[in-house]
Amino acid sequence: MRVVIWSTGGVGSIAIDGVRHRPDLELVGVWVHSPDKVGKDAGELAGGEPVGVLATNDAEALIALKPDCVIYAASGPEREAGAVPDYVRLLKAGINVVSTSSTGLIYPPAYFAPNWREELEEAAKAGNASFYGSGIFPGFTSDQLALLMTTQSKKIRRITVSEVALNDHYPVADVMINGLGFARPLDFEPMLKTPGFIEMTWKAPLYLIAAGLGVEIEEVRGSLDRELTHRDIEVAFGTVPAGTCGAVRTRAAGVVDGREAIVLQHIIRMARDVAPDWPTSDCDATYRVDIEGDPDIHCAMTVGDAEGHGAGHAAMTSTAMRVVNAIPYVVDAAPGLLSSLDIPTTLPRHVFD
Repeated sequence: MRVVIWSTGGVGSIAIDGVRHRPDLELVGVWVHSPDKVGKDAGELAGGEPVGVLATNDAEALIALKPDCVIYAASGPEREAGAVPDYVRLLKAGINVVSTSSTGLIYPPAYFAPNWREELEEAAKAGNASFYGSGIFPGFTSDQLALLMTTQSKKIRRITVSEVALNDHYPVADVMINGLGFARPLDFEPMLKTPGFIEMTWKAPLYLIAAGLGVEIEEVRGSLDRELTHRDIEVAFGTVPAGTCGAVRTRAAGVVDGREAIVLQHIIRMARDVAPDWPTSDCDATYRVDIEGDPDIHCAMTVGDAEGHGAGHAAMTSTAMRVVNAIPYVVDAAPGLLSSLDIPTTLPRHVFD
């Protein structure tokens, strides 16, 4: 299957390496945003050996290659608004798309922009192509892992899906400071505090879990908590001064039959000793599914080495491979906007070395 990769950032670079080692996938093109990367070998941009494919910023030239699938991994604060027109253009051209850029499209029926969803549906129908979005959280943990755990359930009162992460390695200051509020006093209002933002961000995985279990969500309730650090913390994006935000917790709850039945929470710290009363982990990133019911079920997954370190790169690898491994299933699927409920478990091929 002929594959184009859209962007060579962290996830895109991992996808390049993932595709190049798959005998059933052929890398035929790579799109880049930066003019400095145009004309460079895609393998070298990904930090590896040359692969004989040169990067370009000419989208029409890549479409003309008629790939079977595009792996879309562009990032940035405006990624949703910029990505949707690209998706439409690709789908209309008959090219399947798998994406890590649009977490709201993990469950398309709940997408926050109905007009964009309709445009995407029309494009998929016109091009006889499919779209699939995934990742690790939102993505795998908040759909397939959570639903897999429920296959053991007789009764369920509440499902809680969590990520507990040490995120001191993330280097993008604008996202961490202005988006999440780190290194700011608690009276600063980050993007996360925008009314409705948390509910919008986590709506898709909440509704996906509900759809998988055959229940209806009556409303989504969102909340934001922040805790101060009492010492300076040096992190990848700079310094988090004492007396500013050093930990953030977002929580979104789907109400079913009048109670908060499906809950997603995301806890990020700049150091492990900040917010000690919140759920903690000895690893850099822990993903949990906790089910209160009959029986109670508790599942914890870590990524990284045996001690749970190096989670930043490991999580990006997991994110990239969720869509790389999905390509054969998406190409074979009926045209349209897909979720994990619409395709088989995306078991990988050619992974043993």
